[in-house]
Amino acid sequence: MESIWEKDVPYVQFEALKGNINTDVLIIGGGIAGILCAYKLQSAGIDCALVEAANICSGITKNTTAKITLCHGLIYDKMIKRLGKDKTKLYAEAQMDAIKEYTRLCRDIDCNFENRDSYIYSLNNQKKIEKEIEALNRIGVKAEFSDALELPFDVAGAVLVKNQAQFHPLKFIYTIAKDLPIYEDTKVVELMPHTAITNHGKISYQKLIIATHFPILNKHGLYPLKLYQHRSYVLGIKGAQKVSGMYVDESDKGLSFRSYDDFLLLGGGGHRTGKQGGGWQELETFVNKHYSDAKIVGKWATQDCMTLDDIPYIGPYSKSTPDVYVATGFNKWGMTNALVAANILCDLVQEKENPYSTVFSPSRTMLRPQLAINIFESTIGLLTPTVPRCPHLGCALKYNSAEHTWDCPCHGSRFGGHGQLIDNPATDEHPSIQ
Repeated sequence: MESIWEKDVPYVQFEALKGNINTDVLIIGGGIAGILCAYKLQSAGIDCALVEAANICSGITKNTTAKITLCHGLIYDKMIKRLGKDKTKLYAEAQMDAIKEYTRLCRDIDCNFENRDSYIYSLNNQKKIEKEIEALNRIGVKAEFSDALELPFDVAGAVLVKNQAQFHPLKFIYTIAKDLPIYEDTKVVELMPHTAITNHGKISYQKLIIATHFPILNKHGLYPLKLYQHRSYVLGIKGAQKVSGMYVDESDKGLSFRSYDDFLLLGGGGHRTGKQGGGWQELETFVNKHYSDAKIVGKWATQDCMTLDDIPYIGPYSKSTPDVYVATGFNKWGMTNALVAANILCDLVQEKENPYSTVFSPSRTMLRPQLAINIFESTIGLLTPTVPRCPHLGCALKYNSAEHTWDCPCHGSRFGGHGQLIDNPATDEHPSIQ
């Protein structure tokens, strides 16, 4: 299984750590969030180092559909009701700043950067669409109603926000990463205050940024309760009618569309990790119905950390871990939120104020309806008397027949058919899976 991004870009390699080093800021995790943090810190003249247990972008980043947009589903109307207009406006402004910065950075990078309009459509609820348009306009984002006529089916309506963007994520990341202090094949095996022990040496640091998709410190911050993971599936299709915009369904179970080169990228079939869902079969059925002459040339899946309230956790890891910071829970929108995280954390490690830090603070309230669902799923996973069990926190693993993996419905760890670790928060192979 290989995403379309991996097929046409030369890989950039980095050496493993050799011996002990000192650095002002250590970043753990070589996805887009960690790399952008390193890029921003180096640009600010801050001494830093990034370690990645495998290879950079080998986890979730390579499987994105790479939409650069502030349109993150129908979140703004709900956010205004929950947080008020001012904080909601800050969330949107953080995303707009990220889009502007990508536009500037990509001027000198050959990464297929293109401005595209963004659409969030609903199959059956025009009122939802109208409320979201009103909410966006209230916070200064120009949004309008659309019939989304490019799609191969009728919709009740769509939120249209113009001048968003898309790009080739690996071409972009490999370019900005090439001169950064990155160590691949360097796994952190133990964390102590201001010291990280890796499989190739010891790293002494003043500040620590954990950008490992799902946070790795289980005893702090209550992240296993604040997060769950969601799988989504993608097909690369050649010969299908392309779209000029970027489209997502307001429903978690809906479809997404965007074009790249001669391909249409169709996403969907999603489900909570460890649960049953439509997967690639759902997408293939859709292709057979609507694009019968097209050819499927790529097939891959991705996994997203979902928070309790649609807002990522970016900032101090917890009150009990001074000088440790986190970036996680991008809720399927890792392109803009990764750059938002880099901007916030670059300021925080320098002890500068950031206008957006309070909105994304990991210490904000946990009292949201999703918390009860997460606790219920974790309880069921712990009480289910089956093997194998996840080495992360002991939940029963479920077999994923679509991908031939063992997945954890509690926190999203995944293992291959021979026990090899695929996705965190687990950190080691599973010896009992053969």
